[in-house]
Amino acid sequence: MRFTLSSTALNSRLQTLSKVINTKNSLPILESFLFQLRNGQLTITASDSENIMQSTLSIEGSDADGDFAVPSHTILDAVKELPEQPLNFDVNLSTFEVTVGYQNGQYHFAAQNAQEYPHNEPIAGDVHVITIDAELLSDNINRTLFATDNNEIRPVMNGIFFDLTADCLAFVASDGHKLVRCRNYSIKSEVPASLILPKKPATLLKNSLAKEHGDVVIKFNQQSAEIRFSEGVLICRLIEGVFPNYNAAIPKDNPNELSIDRKVLQSAIRRVLPFASMSSQLVRFRLDAGSLEISSEDLDFATSAKEQLICEYNGQPLQIGFRGDFLMEILNSIDTDEIKIQLGDPSRAGIVLPSTQPENEDMLMLIMPLLLND
Repeated sequence: MRFTLSSTALNSRLQTLSKVINTKNSLPILESFLFQLRNGQLTITASDSENIMQSTLSIEGSDADGDFAVPSHTILDAVKELPEQPLNFDVNLSTFEVTVGYQNGQYHFAAQNAQEYPHNEPIAGDVHVITIDAELLSDNINRTLFATDNNEIRPVMNGIFFDLTADCLAFVASDGHKLVRCRNYSIKSEVPASLILPKKPATLLKNSLAKEHGDVVIKFNQQSAEIRFSEGVLICRLIEGVFPNYNAAIPKDNPNELSIDRKVLQSAIRRVLPFASMSSQLVRFRLDAGSLEISSEDLDFATSAKEQLICEYNGQPLQIGFRGDFLMEILNSIDTDEIKIQLGDPSRAGIVLPSTQPENEDMLMLIMPLLLND
């Protein structure tokens, strides 16, 4: 079996797919890529048994159809240093010997029988479908992924919750200390549906959709999802369970509102945070009309820092503490120049909002306060 394809196109797809493969696998064959030739198309598959990702490439000069598995390290090392040029594959499907010819030389290595490679079952049963723009999906995964939890005791918090209702599609993530809720009002359904996308497939999607255009189709049931985009498909197992009532955690009335330049606040927190306690990362906000004082201290090492910022503040004088690294994560995930922080009292969660919301969207981030010892 012979075929020809571009070295850079192959390398680009393999680099993306390689992120699916685990360092330790339950089946040795999962350390390989599955190559499948059908009708002048090459489909490459990578799997870790829970997540399956496929990408399709056009090839030239194909003289037969066939399947074989290639060790991932072998093929990755073979193509990553090659400049753009045609690669000529010659595969013996009886002995699984592979020869790859390129401009100044050739590689020779052994492939494996593809029959051992596990195949995915089609999505069936009570199936729901969401169609969403690739850039929109990528943006919302970027905004929410950092807030997912890592706690094995609460597995439902270890992914991004997609909540499709008659009003909107909400993307939600929380670890109990911070929460992100991004609503898109252009996507809705009279039939409510939801899914919890685990962290690994969410990260794979984020990387794959960075340069994508067009629609992404998410087809899912209670157990698994099939996510199709222009360059491939991702099939993954979903997190089963009931996501907490996230709307109940969001304060309805935080009357004290701070408006400030996001980058100015980031820079100030970055300067005072090294002087905070290593264990608590506590940063104190002292708010009064027109001013914000940010401070931190570590009594164990007798260090402290304080910085005064000009801001717009409408509300009562207030002192409240936040974990500085969590607040930085929230500020990093917002892209507007100015933000609003709505506060109630020192024991109530703070709400962080962009000054202007994206079109047809509503983005809200919540951070729990830390106890202040005065």
